[in-house]
Amino acid sequence: MAFKIYTKTGDKGTTGLYGGARIPKHHIRIESYGTVDELNSHIGLLMDMGKKEGIDIPHLVNVQNELFNVGSILASDPAKDLPVPNIETKHIEQLEKEIDRYHEELPPLKAFILPSGHPVVSQAHVCRCVCRRAERLVVALNETEKTDMMTVRYLNRLSDYLFTLSRYYGLKLGITELEWKGLS
Repeated sequence: MAFKIYTKTGDKGTTGLYGGARIPKHHIRIESYGTVDELNSHIGLLMDMGKKEGIDIPHLVNVQNELFNVGSILASDPAKDLPVPNIETKHIEQLEKEIDRYHEELPPLKAFILPSGHPVVSQAHVCRCVCRRAERLVVALNETEKTDMMTVRYLNRLSDYLFTLSRYYGLKLGITELEWKGLS
């Protein structure tokens, strides 16, 4: 028999974690890894939009894989020692290396910039914002349940990477950054 996509086990408002525990679908753990999944989808869209404009960022595939690792960590029963992929310092260091590489080409940042100018630039900012939300949710989860704080570090650095990437896309597309003017 073929694998079915539906199990009907969530019809009563709960979902299963890796390891067997069932928790409500509104649990902050589910919100956390659901937001990481949302971020991964937004990054897929960003990649597709960038490629359409002739800007291929191969490292984004690594980010997508690492986000699946983050999701699997968050989707695992914290009461059990389960074999899941880890987020390691090397993943964060790679993000930093990419940020530094792009930063070398970018003009100095002299003001806050508005997320606009081109759909690819704006989509990178959407990714950054969803990443920050995921980070906030994981931090909140950690207040009630022990979580792997390496995921928080990773998401924090990833949001910096996505901000830098938004500027890099703008540079490559010849977009002038719009500076925030504050109150007028």
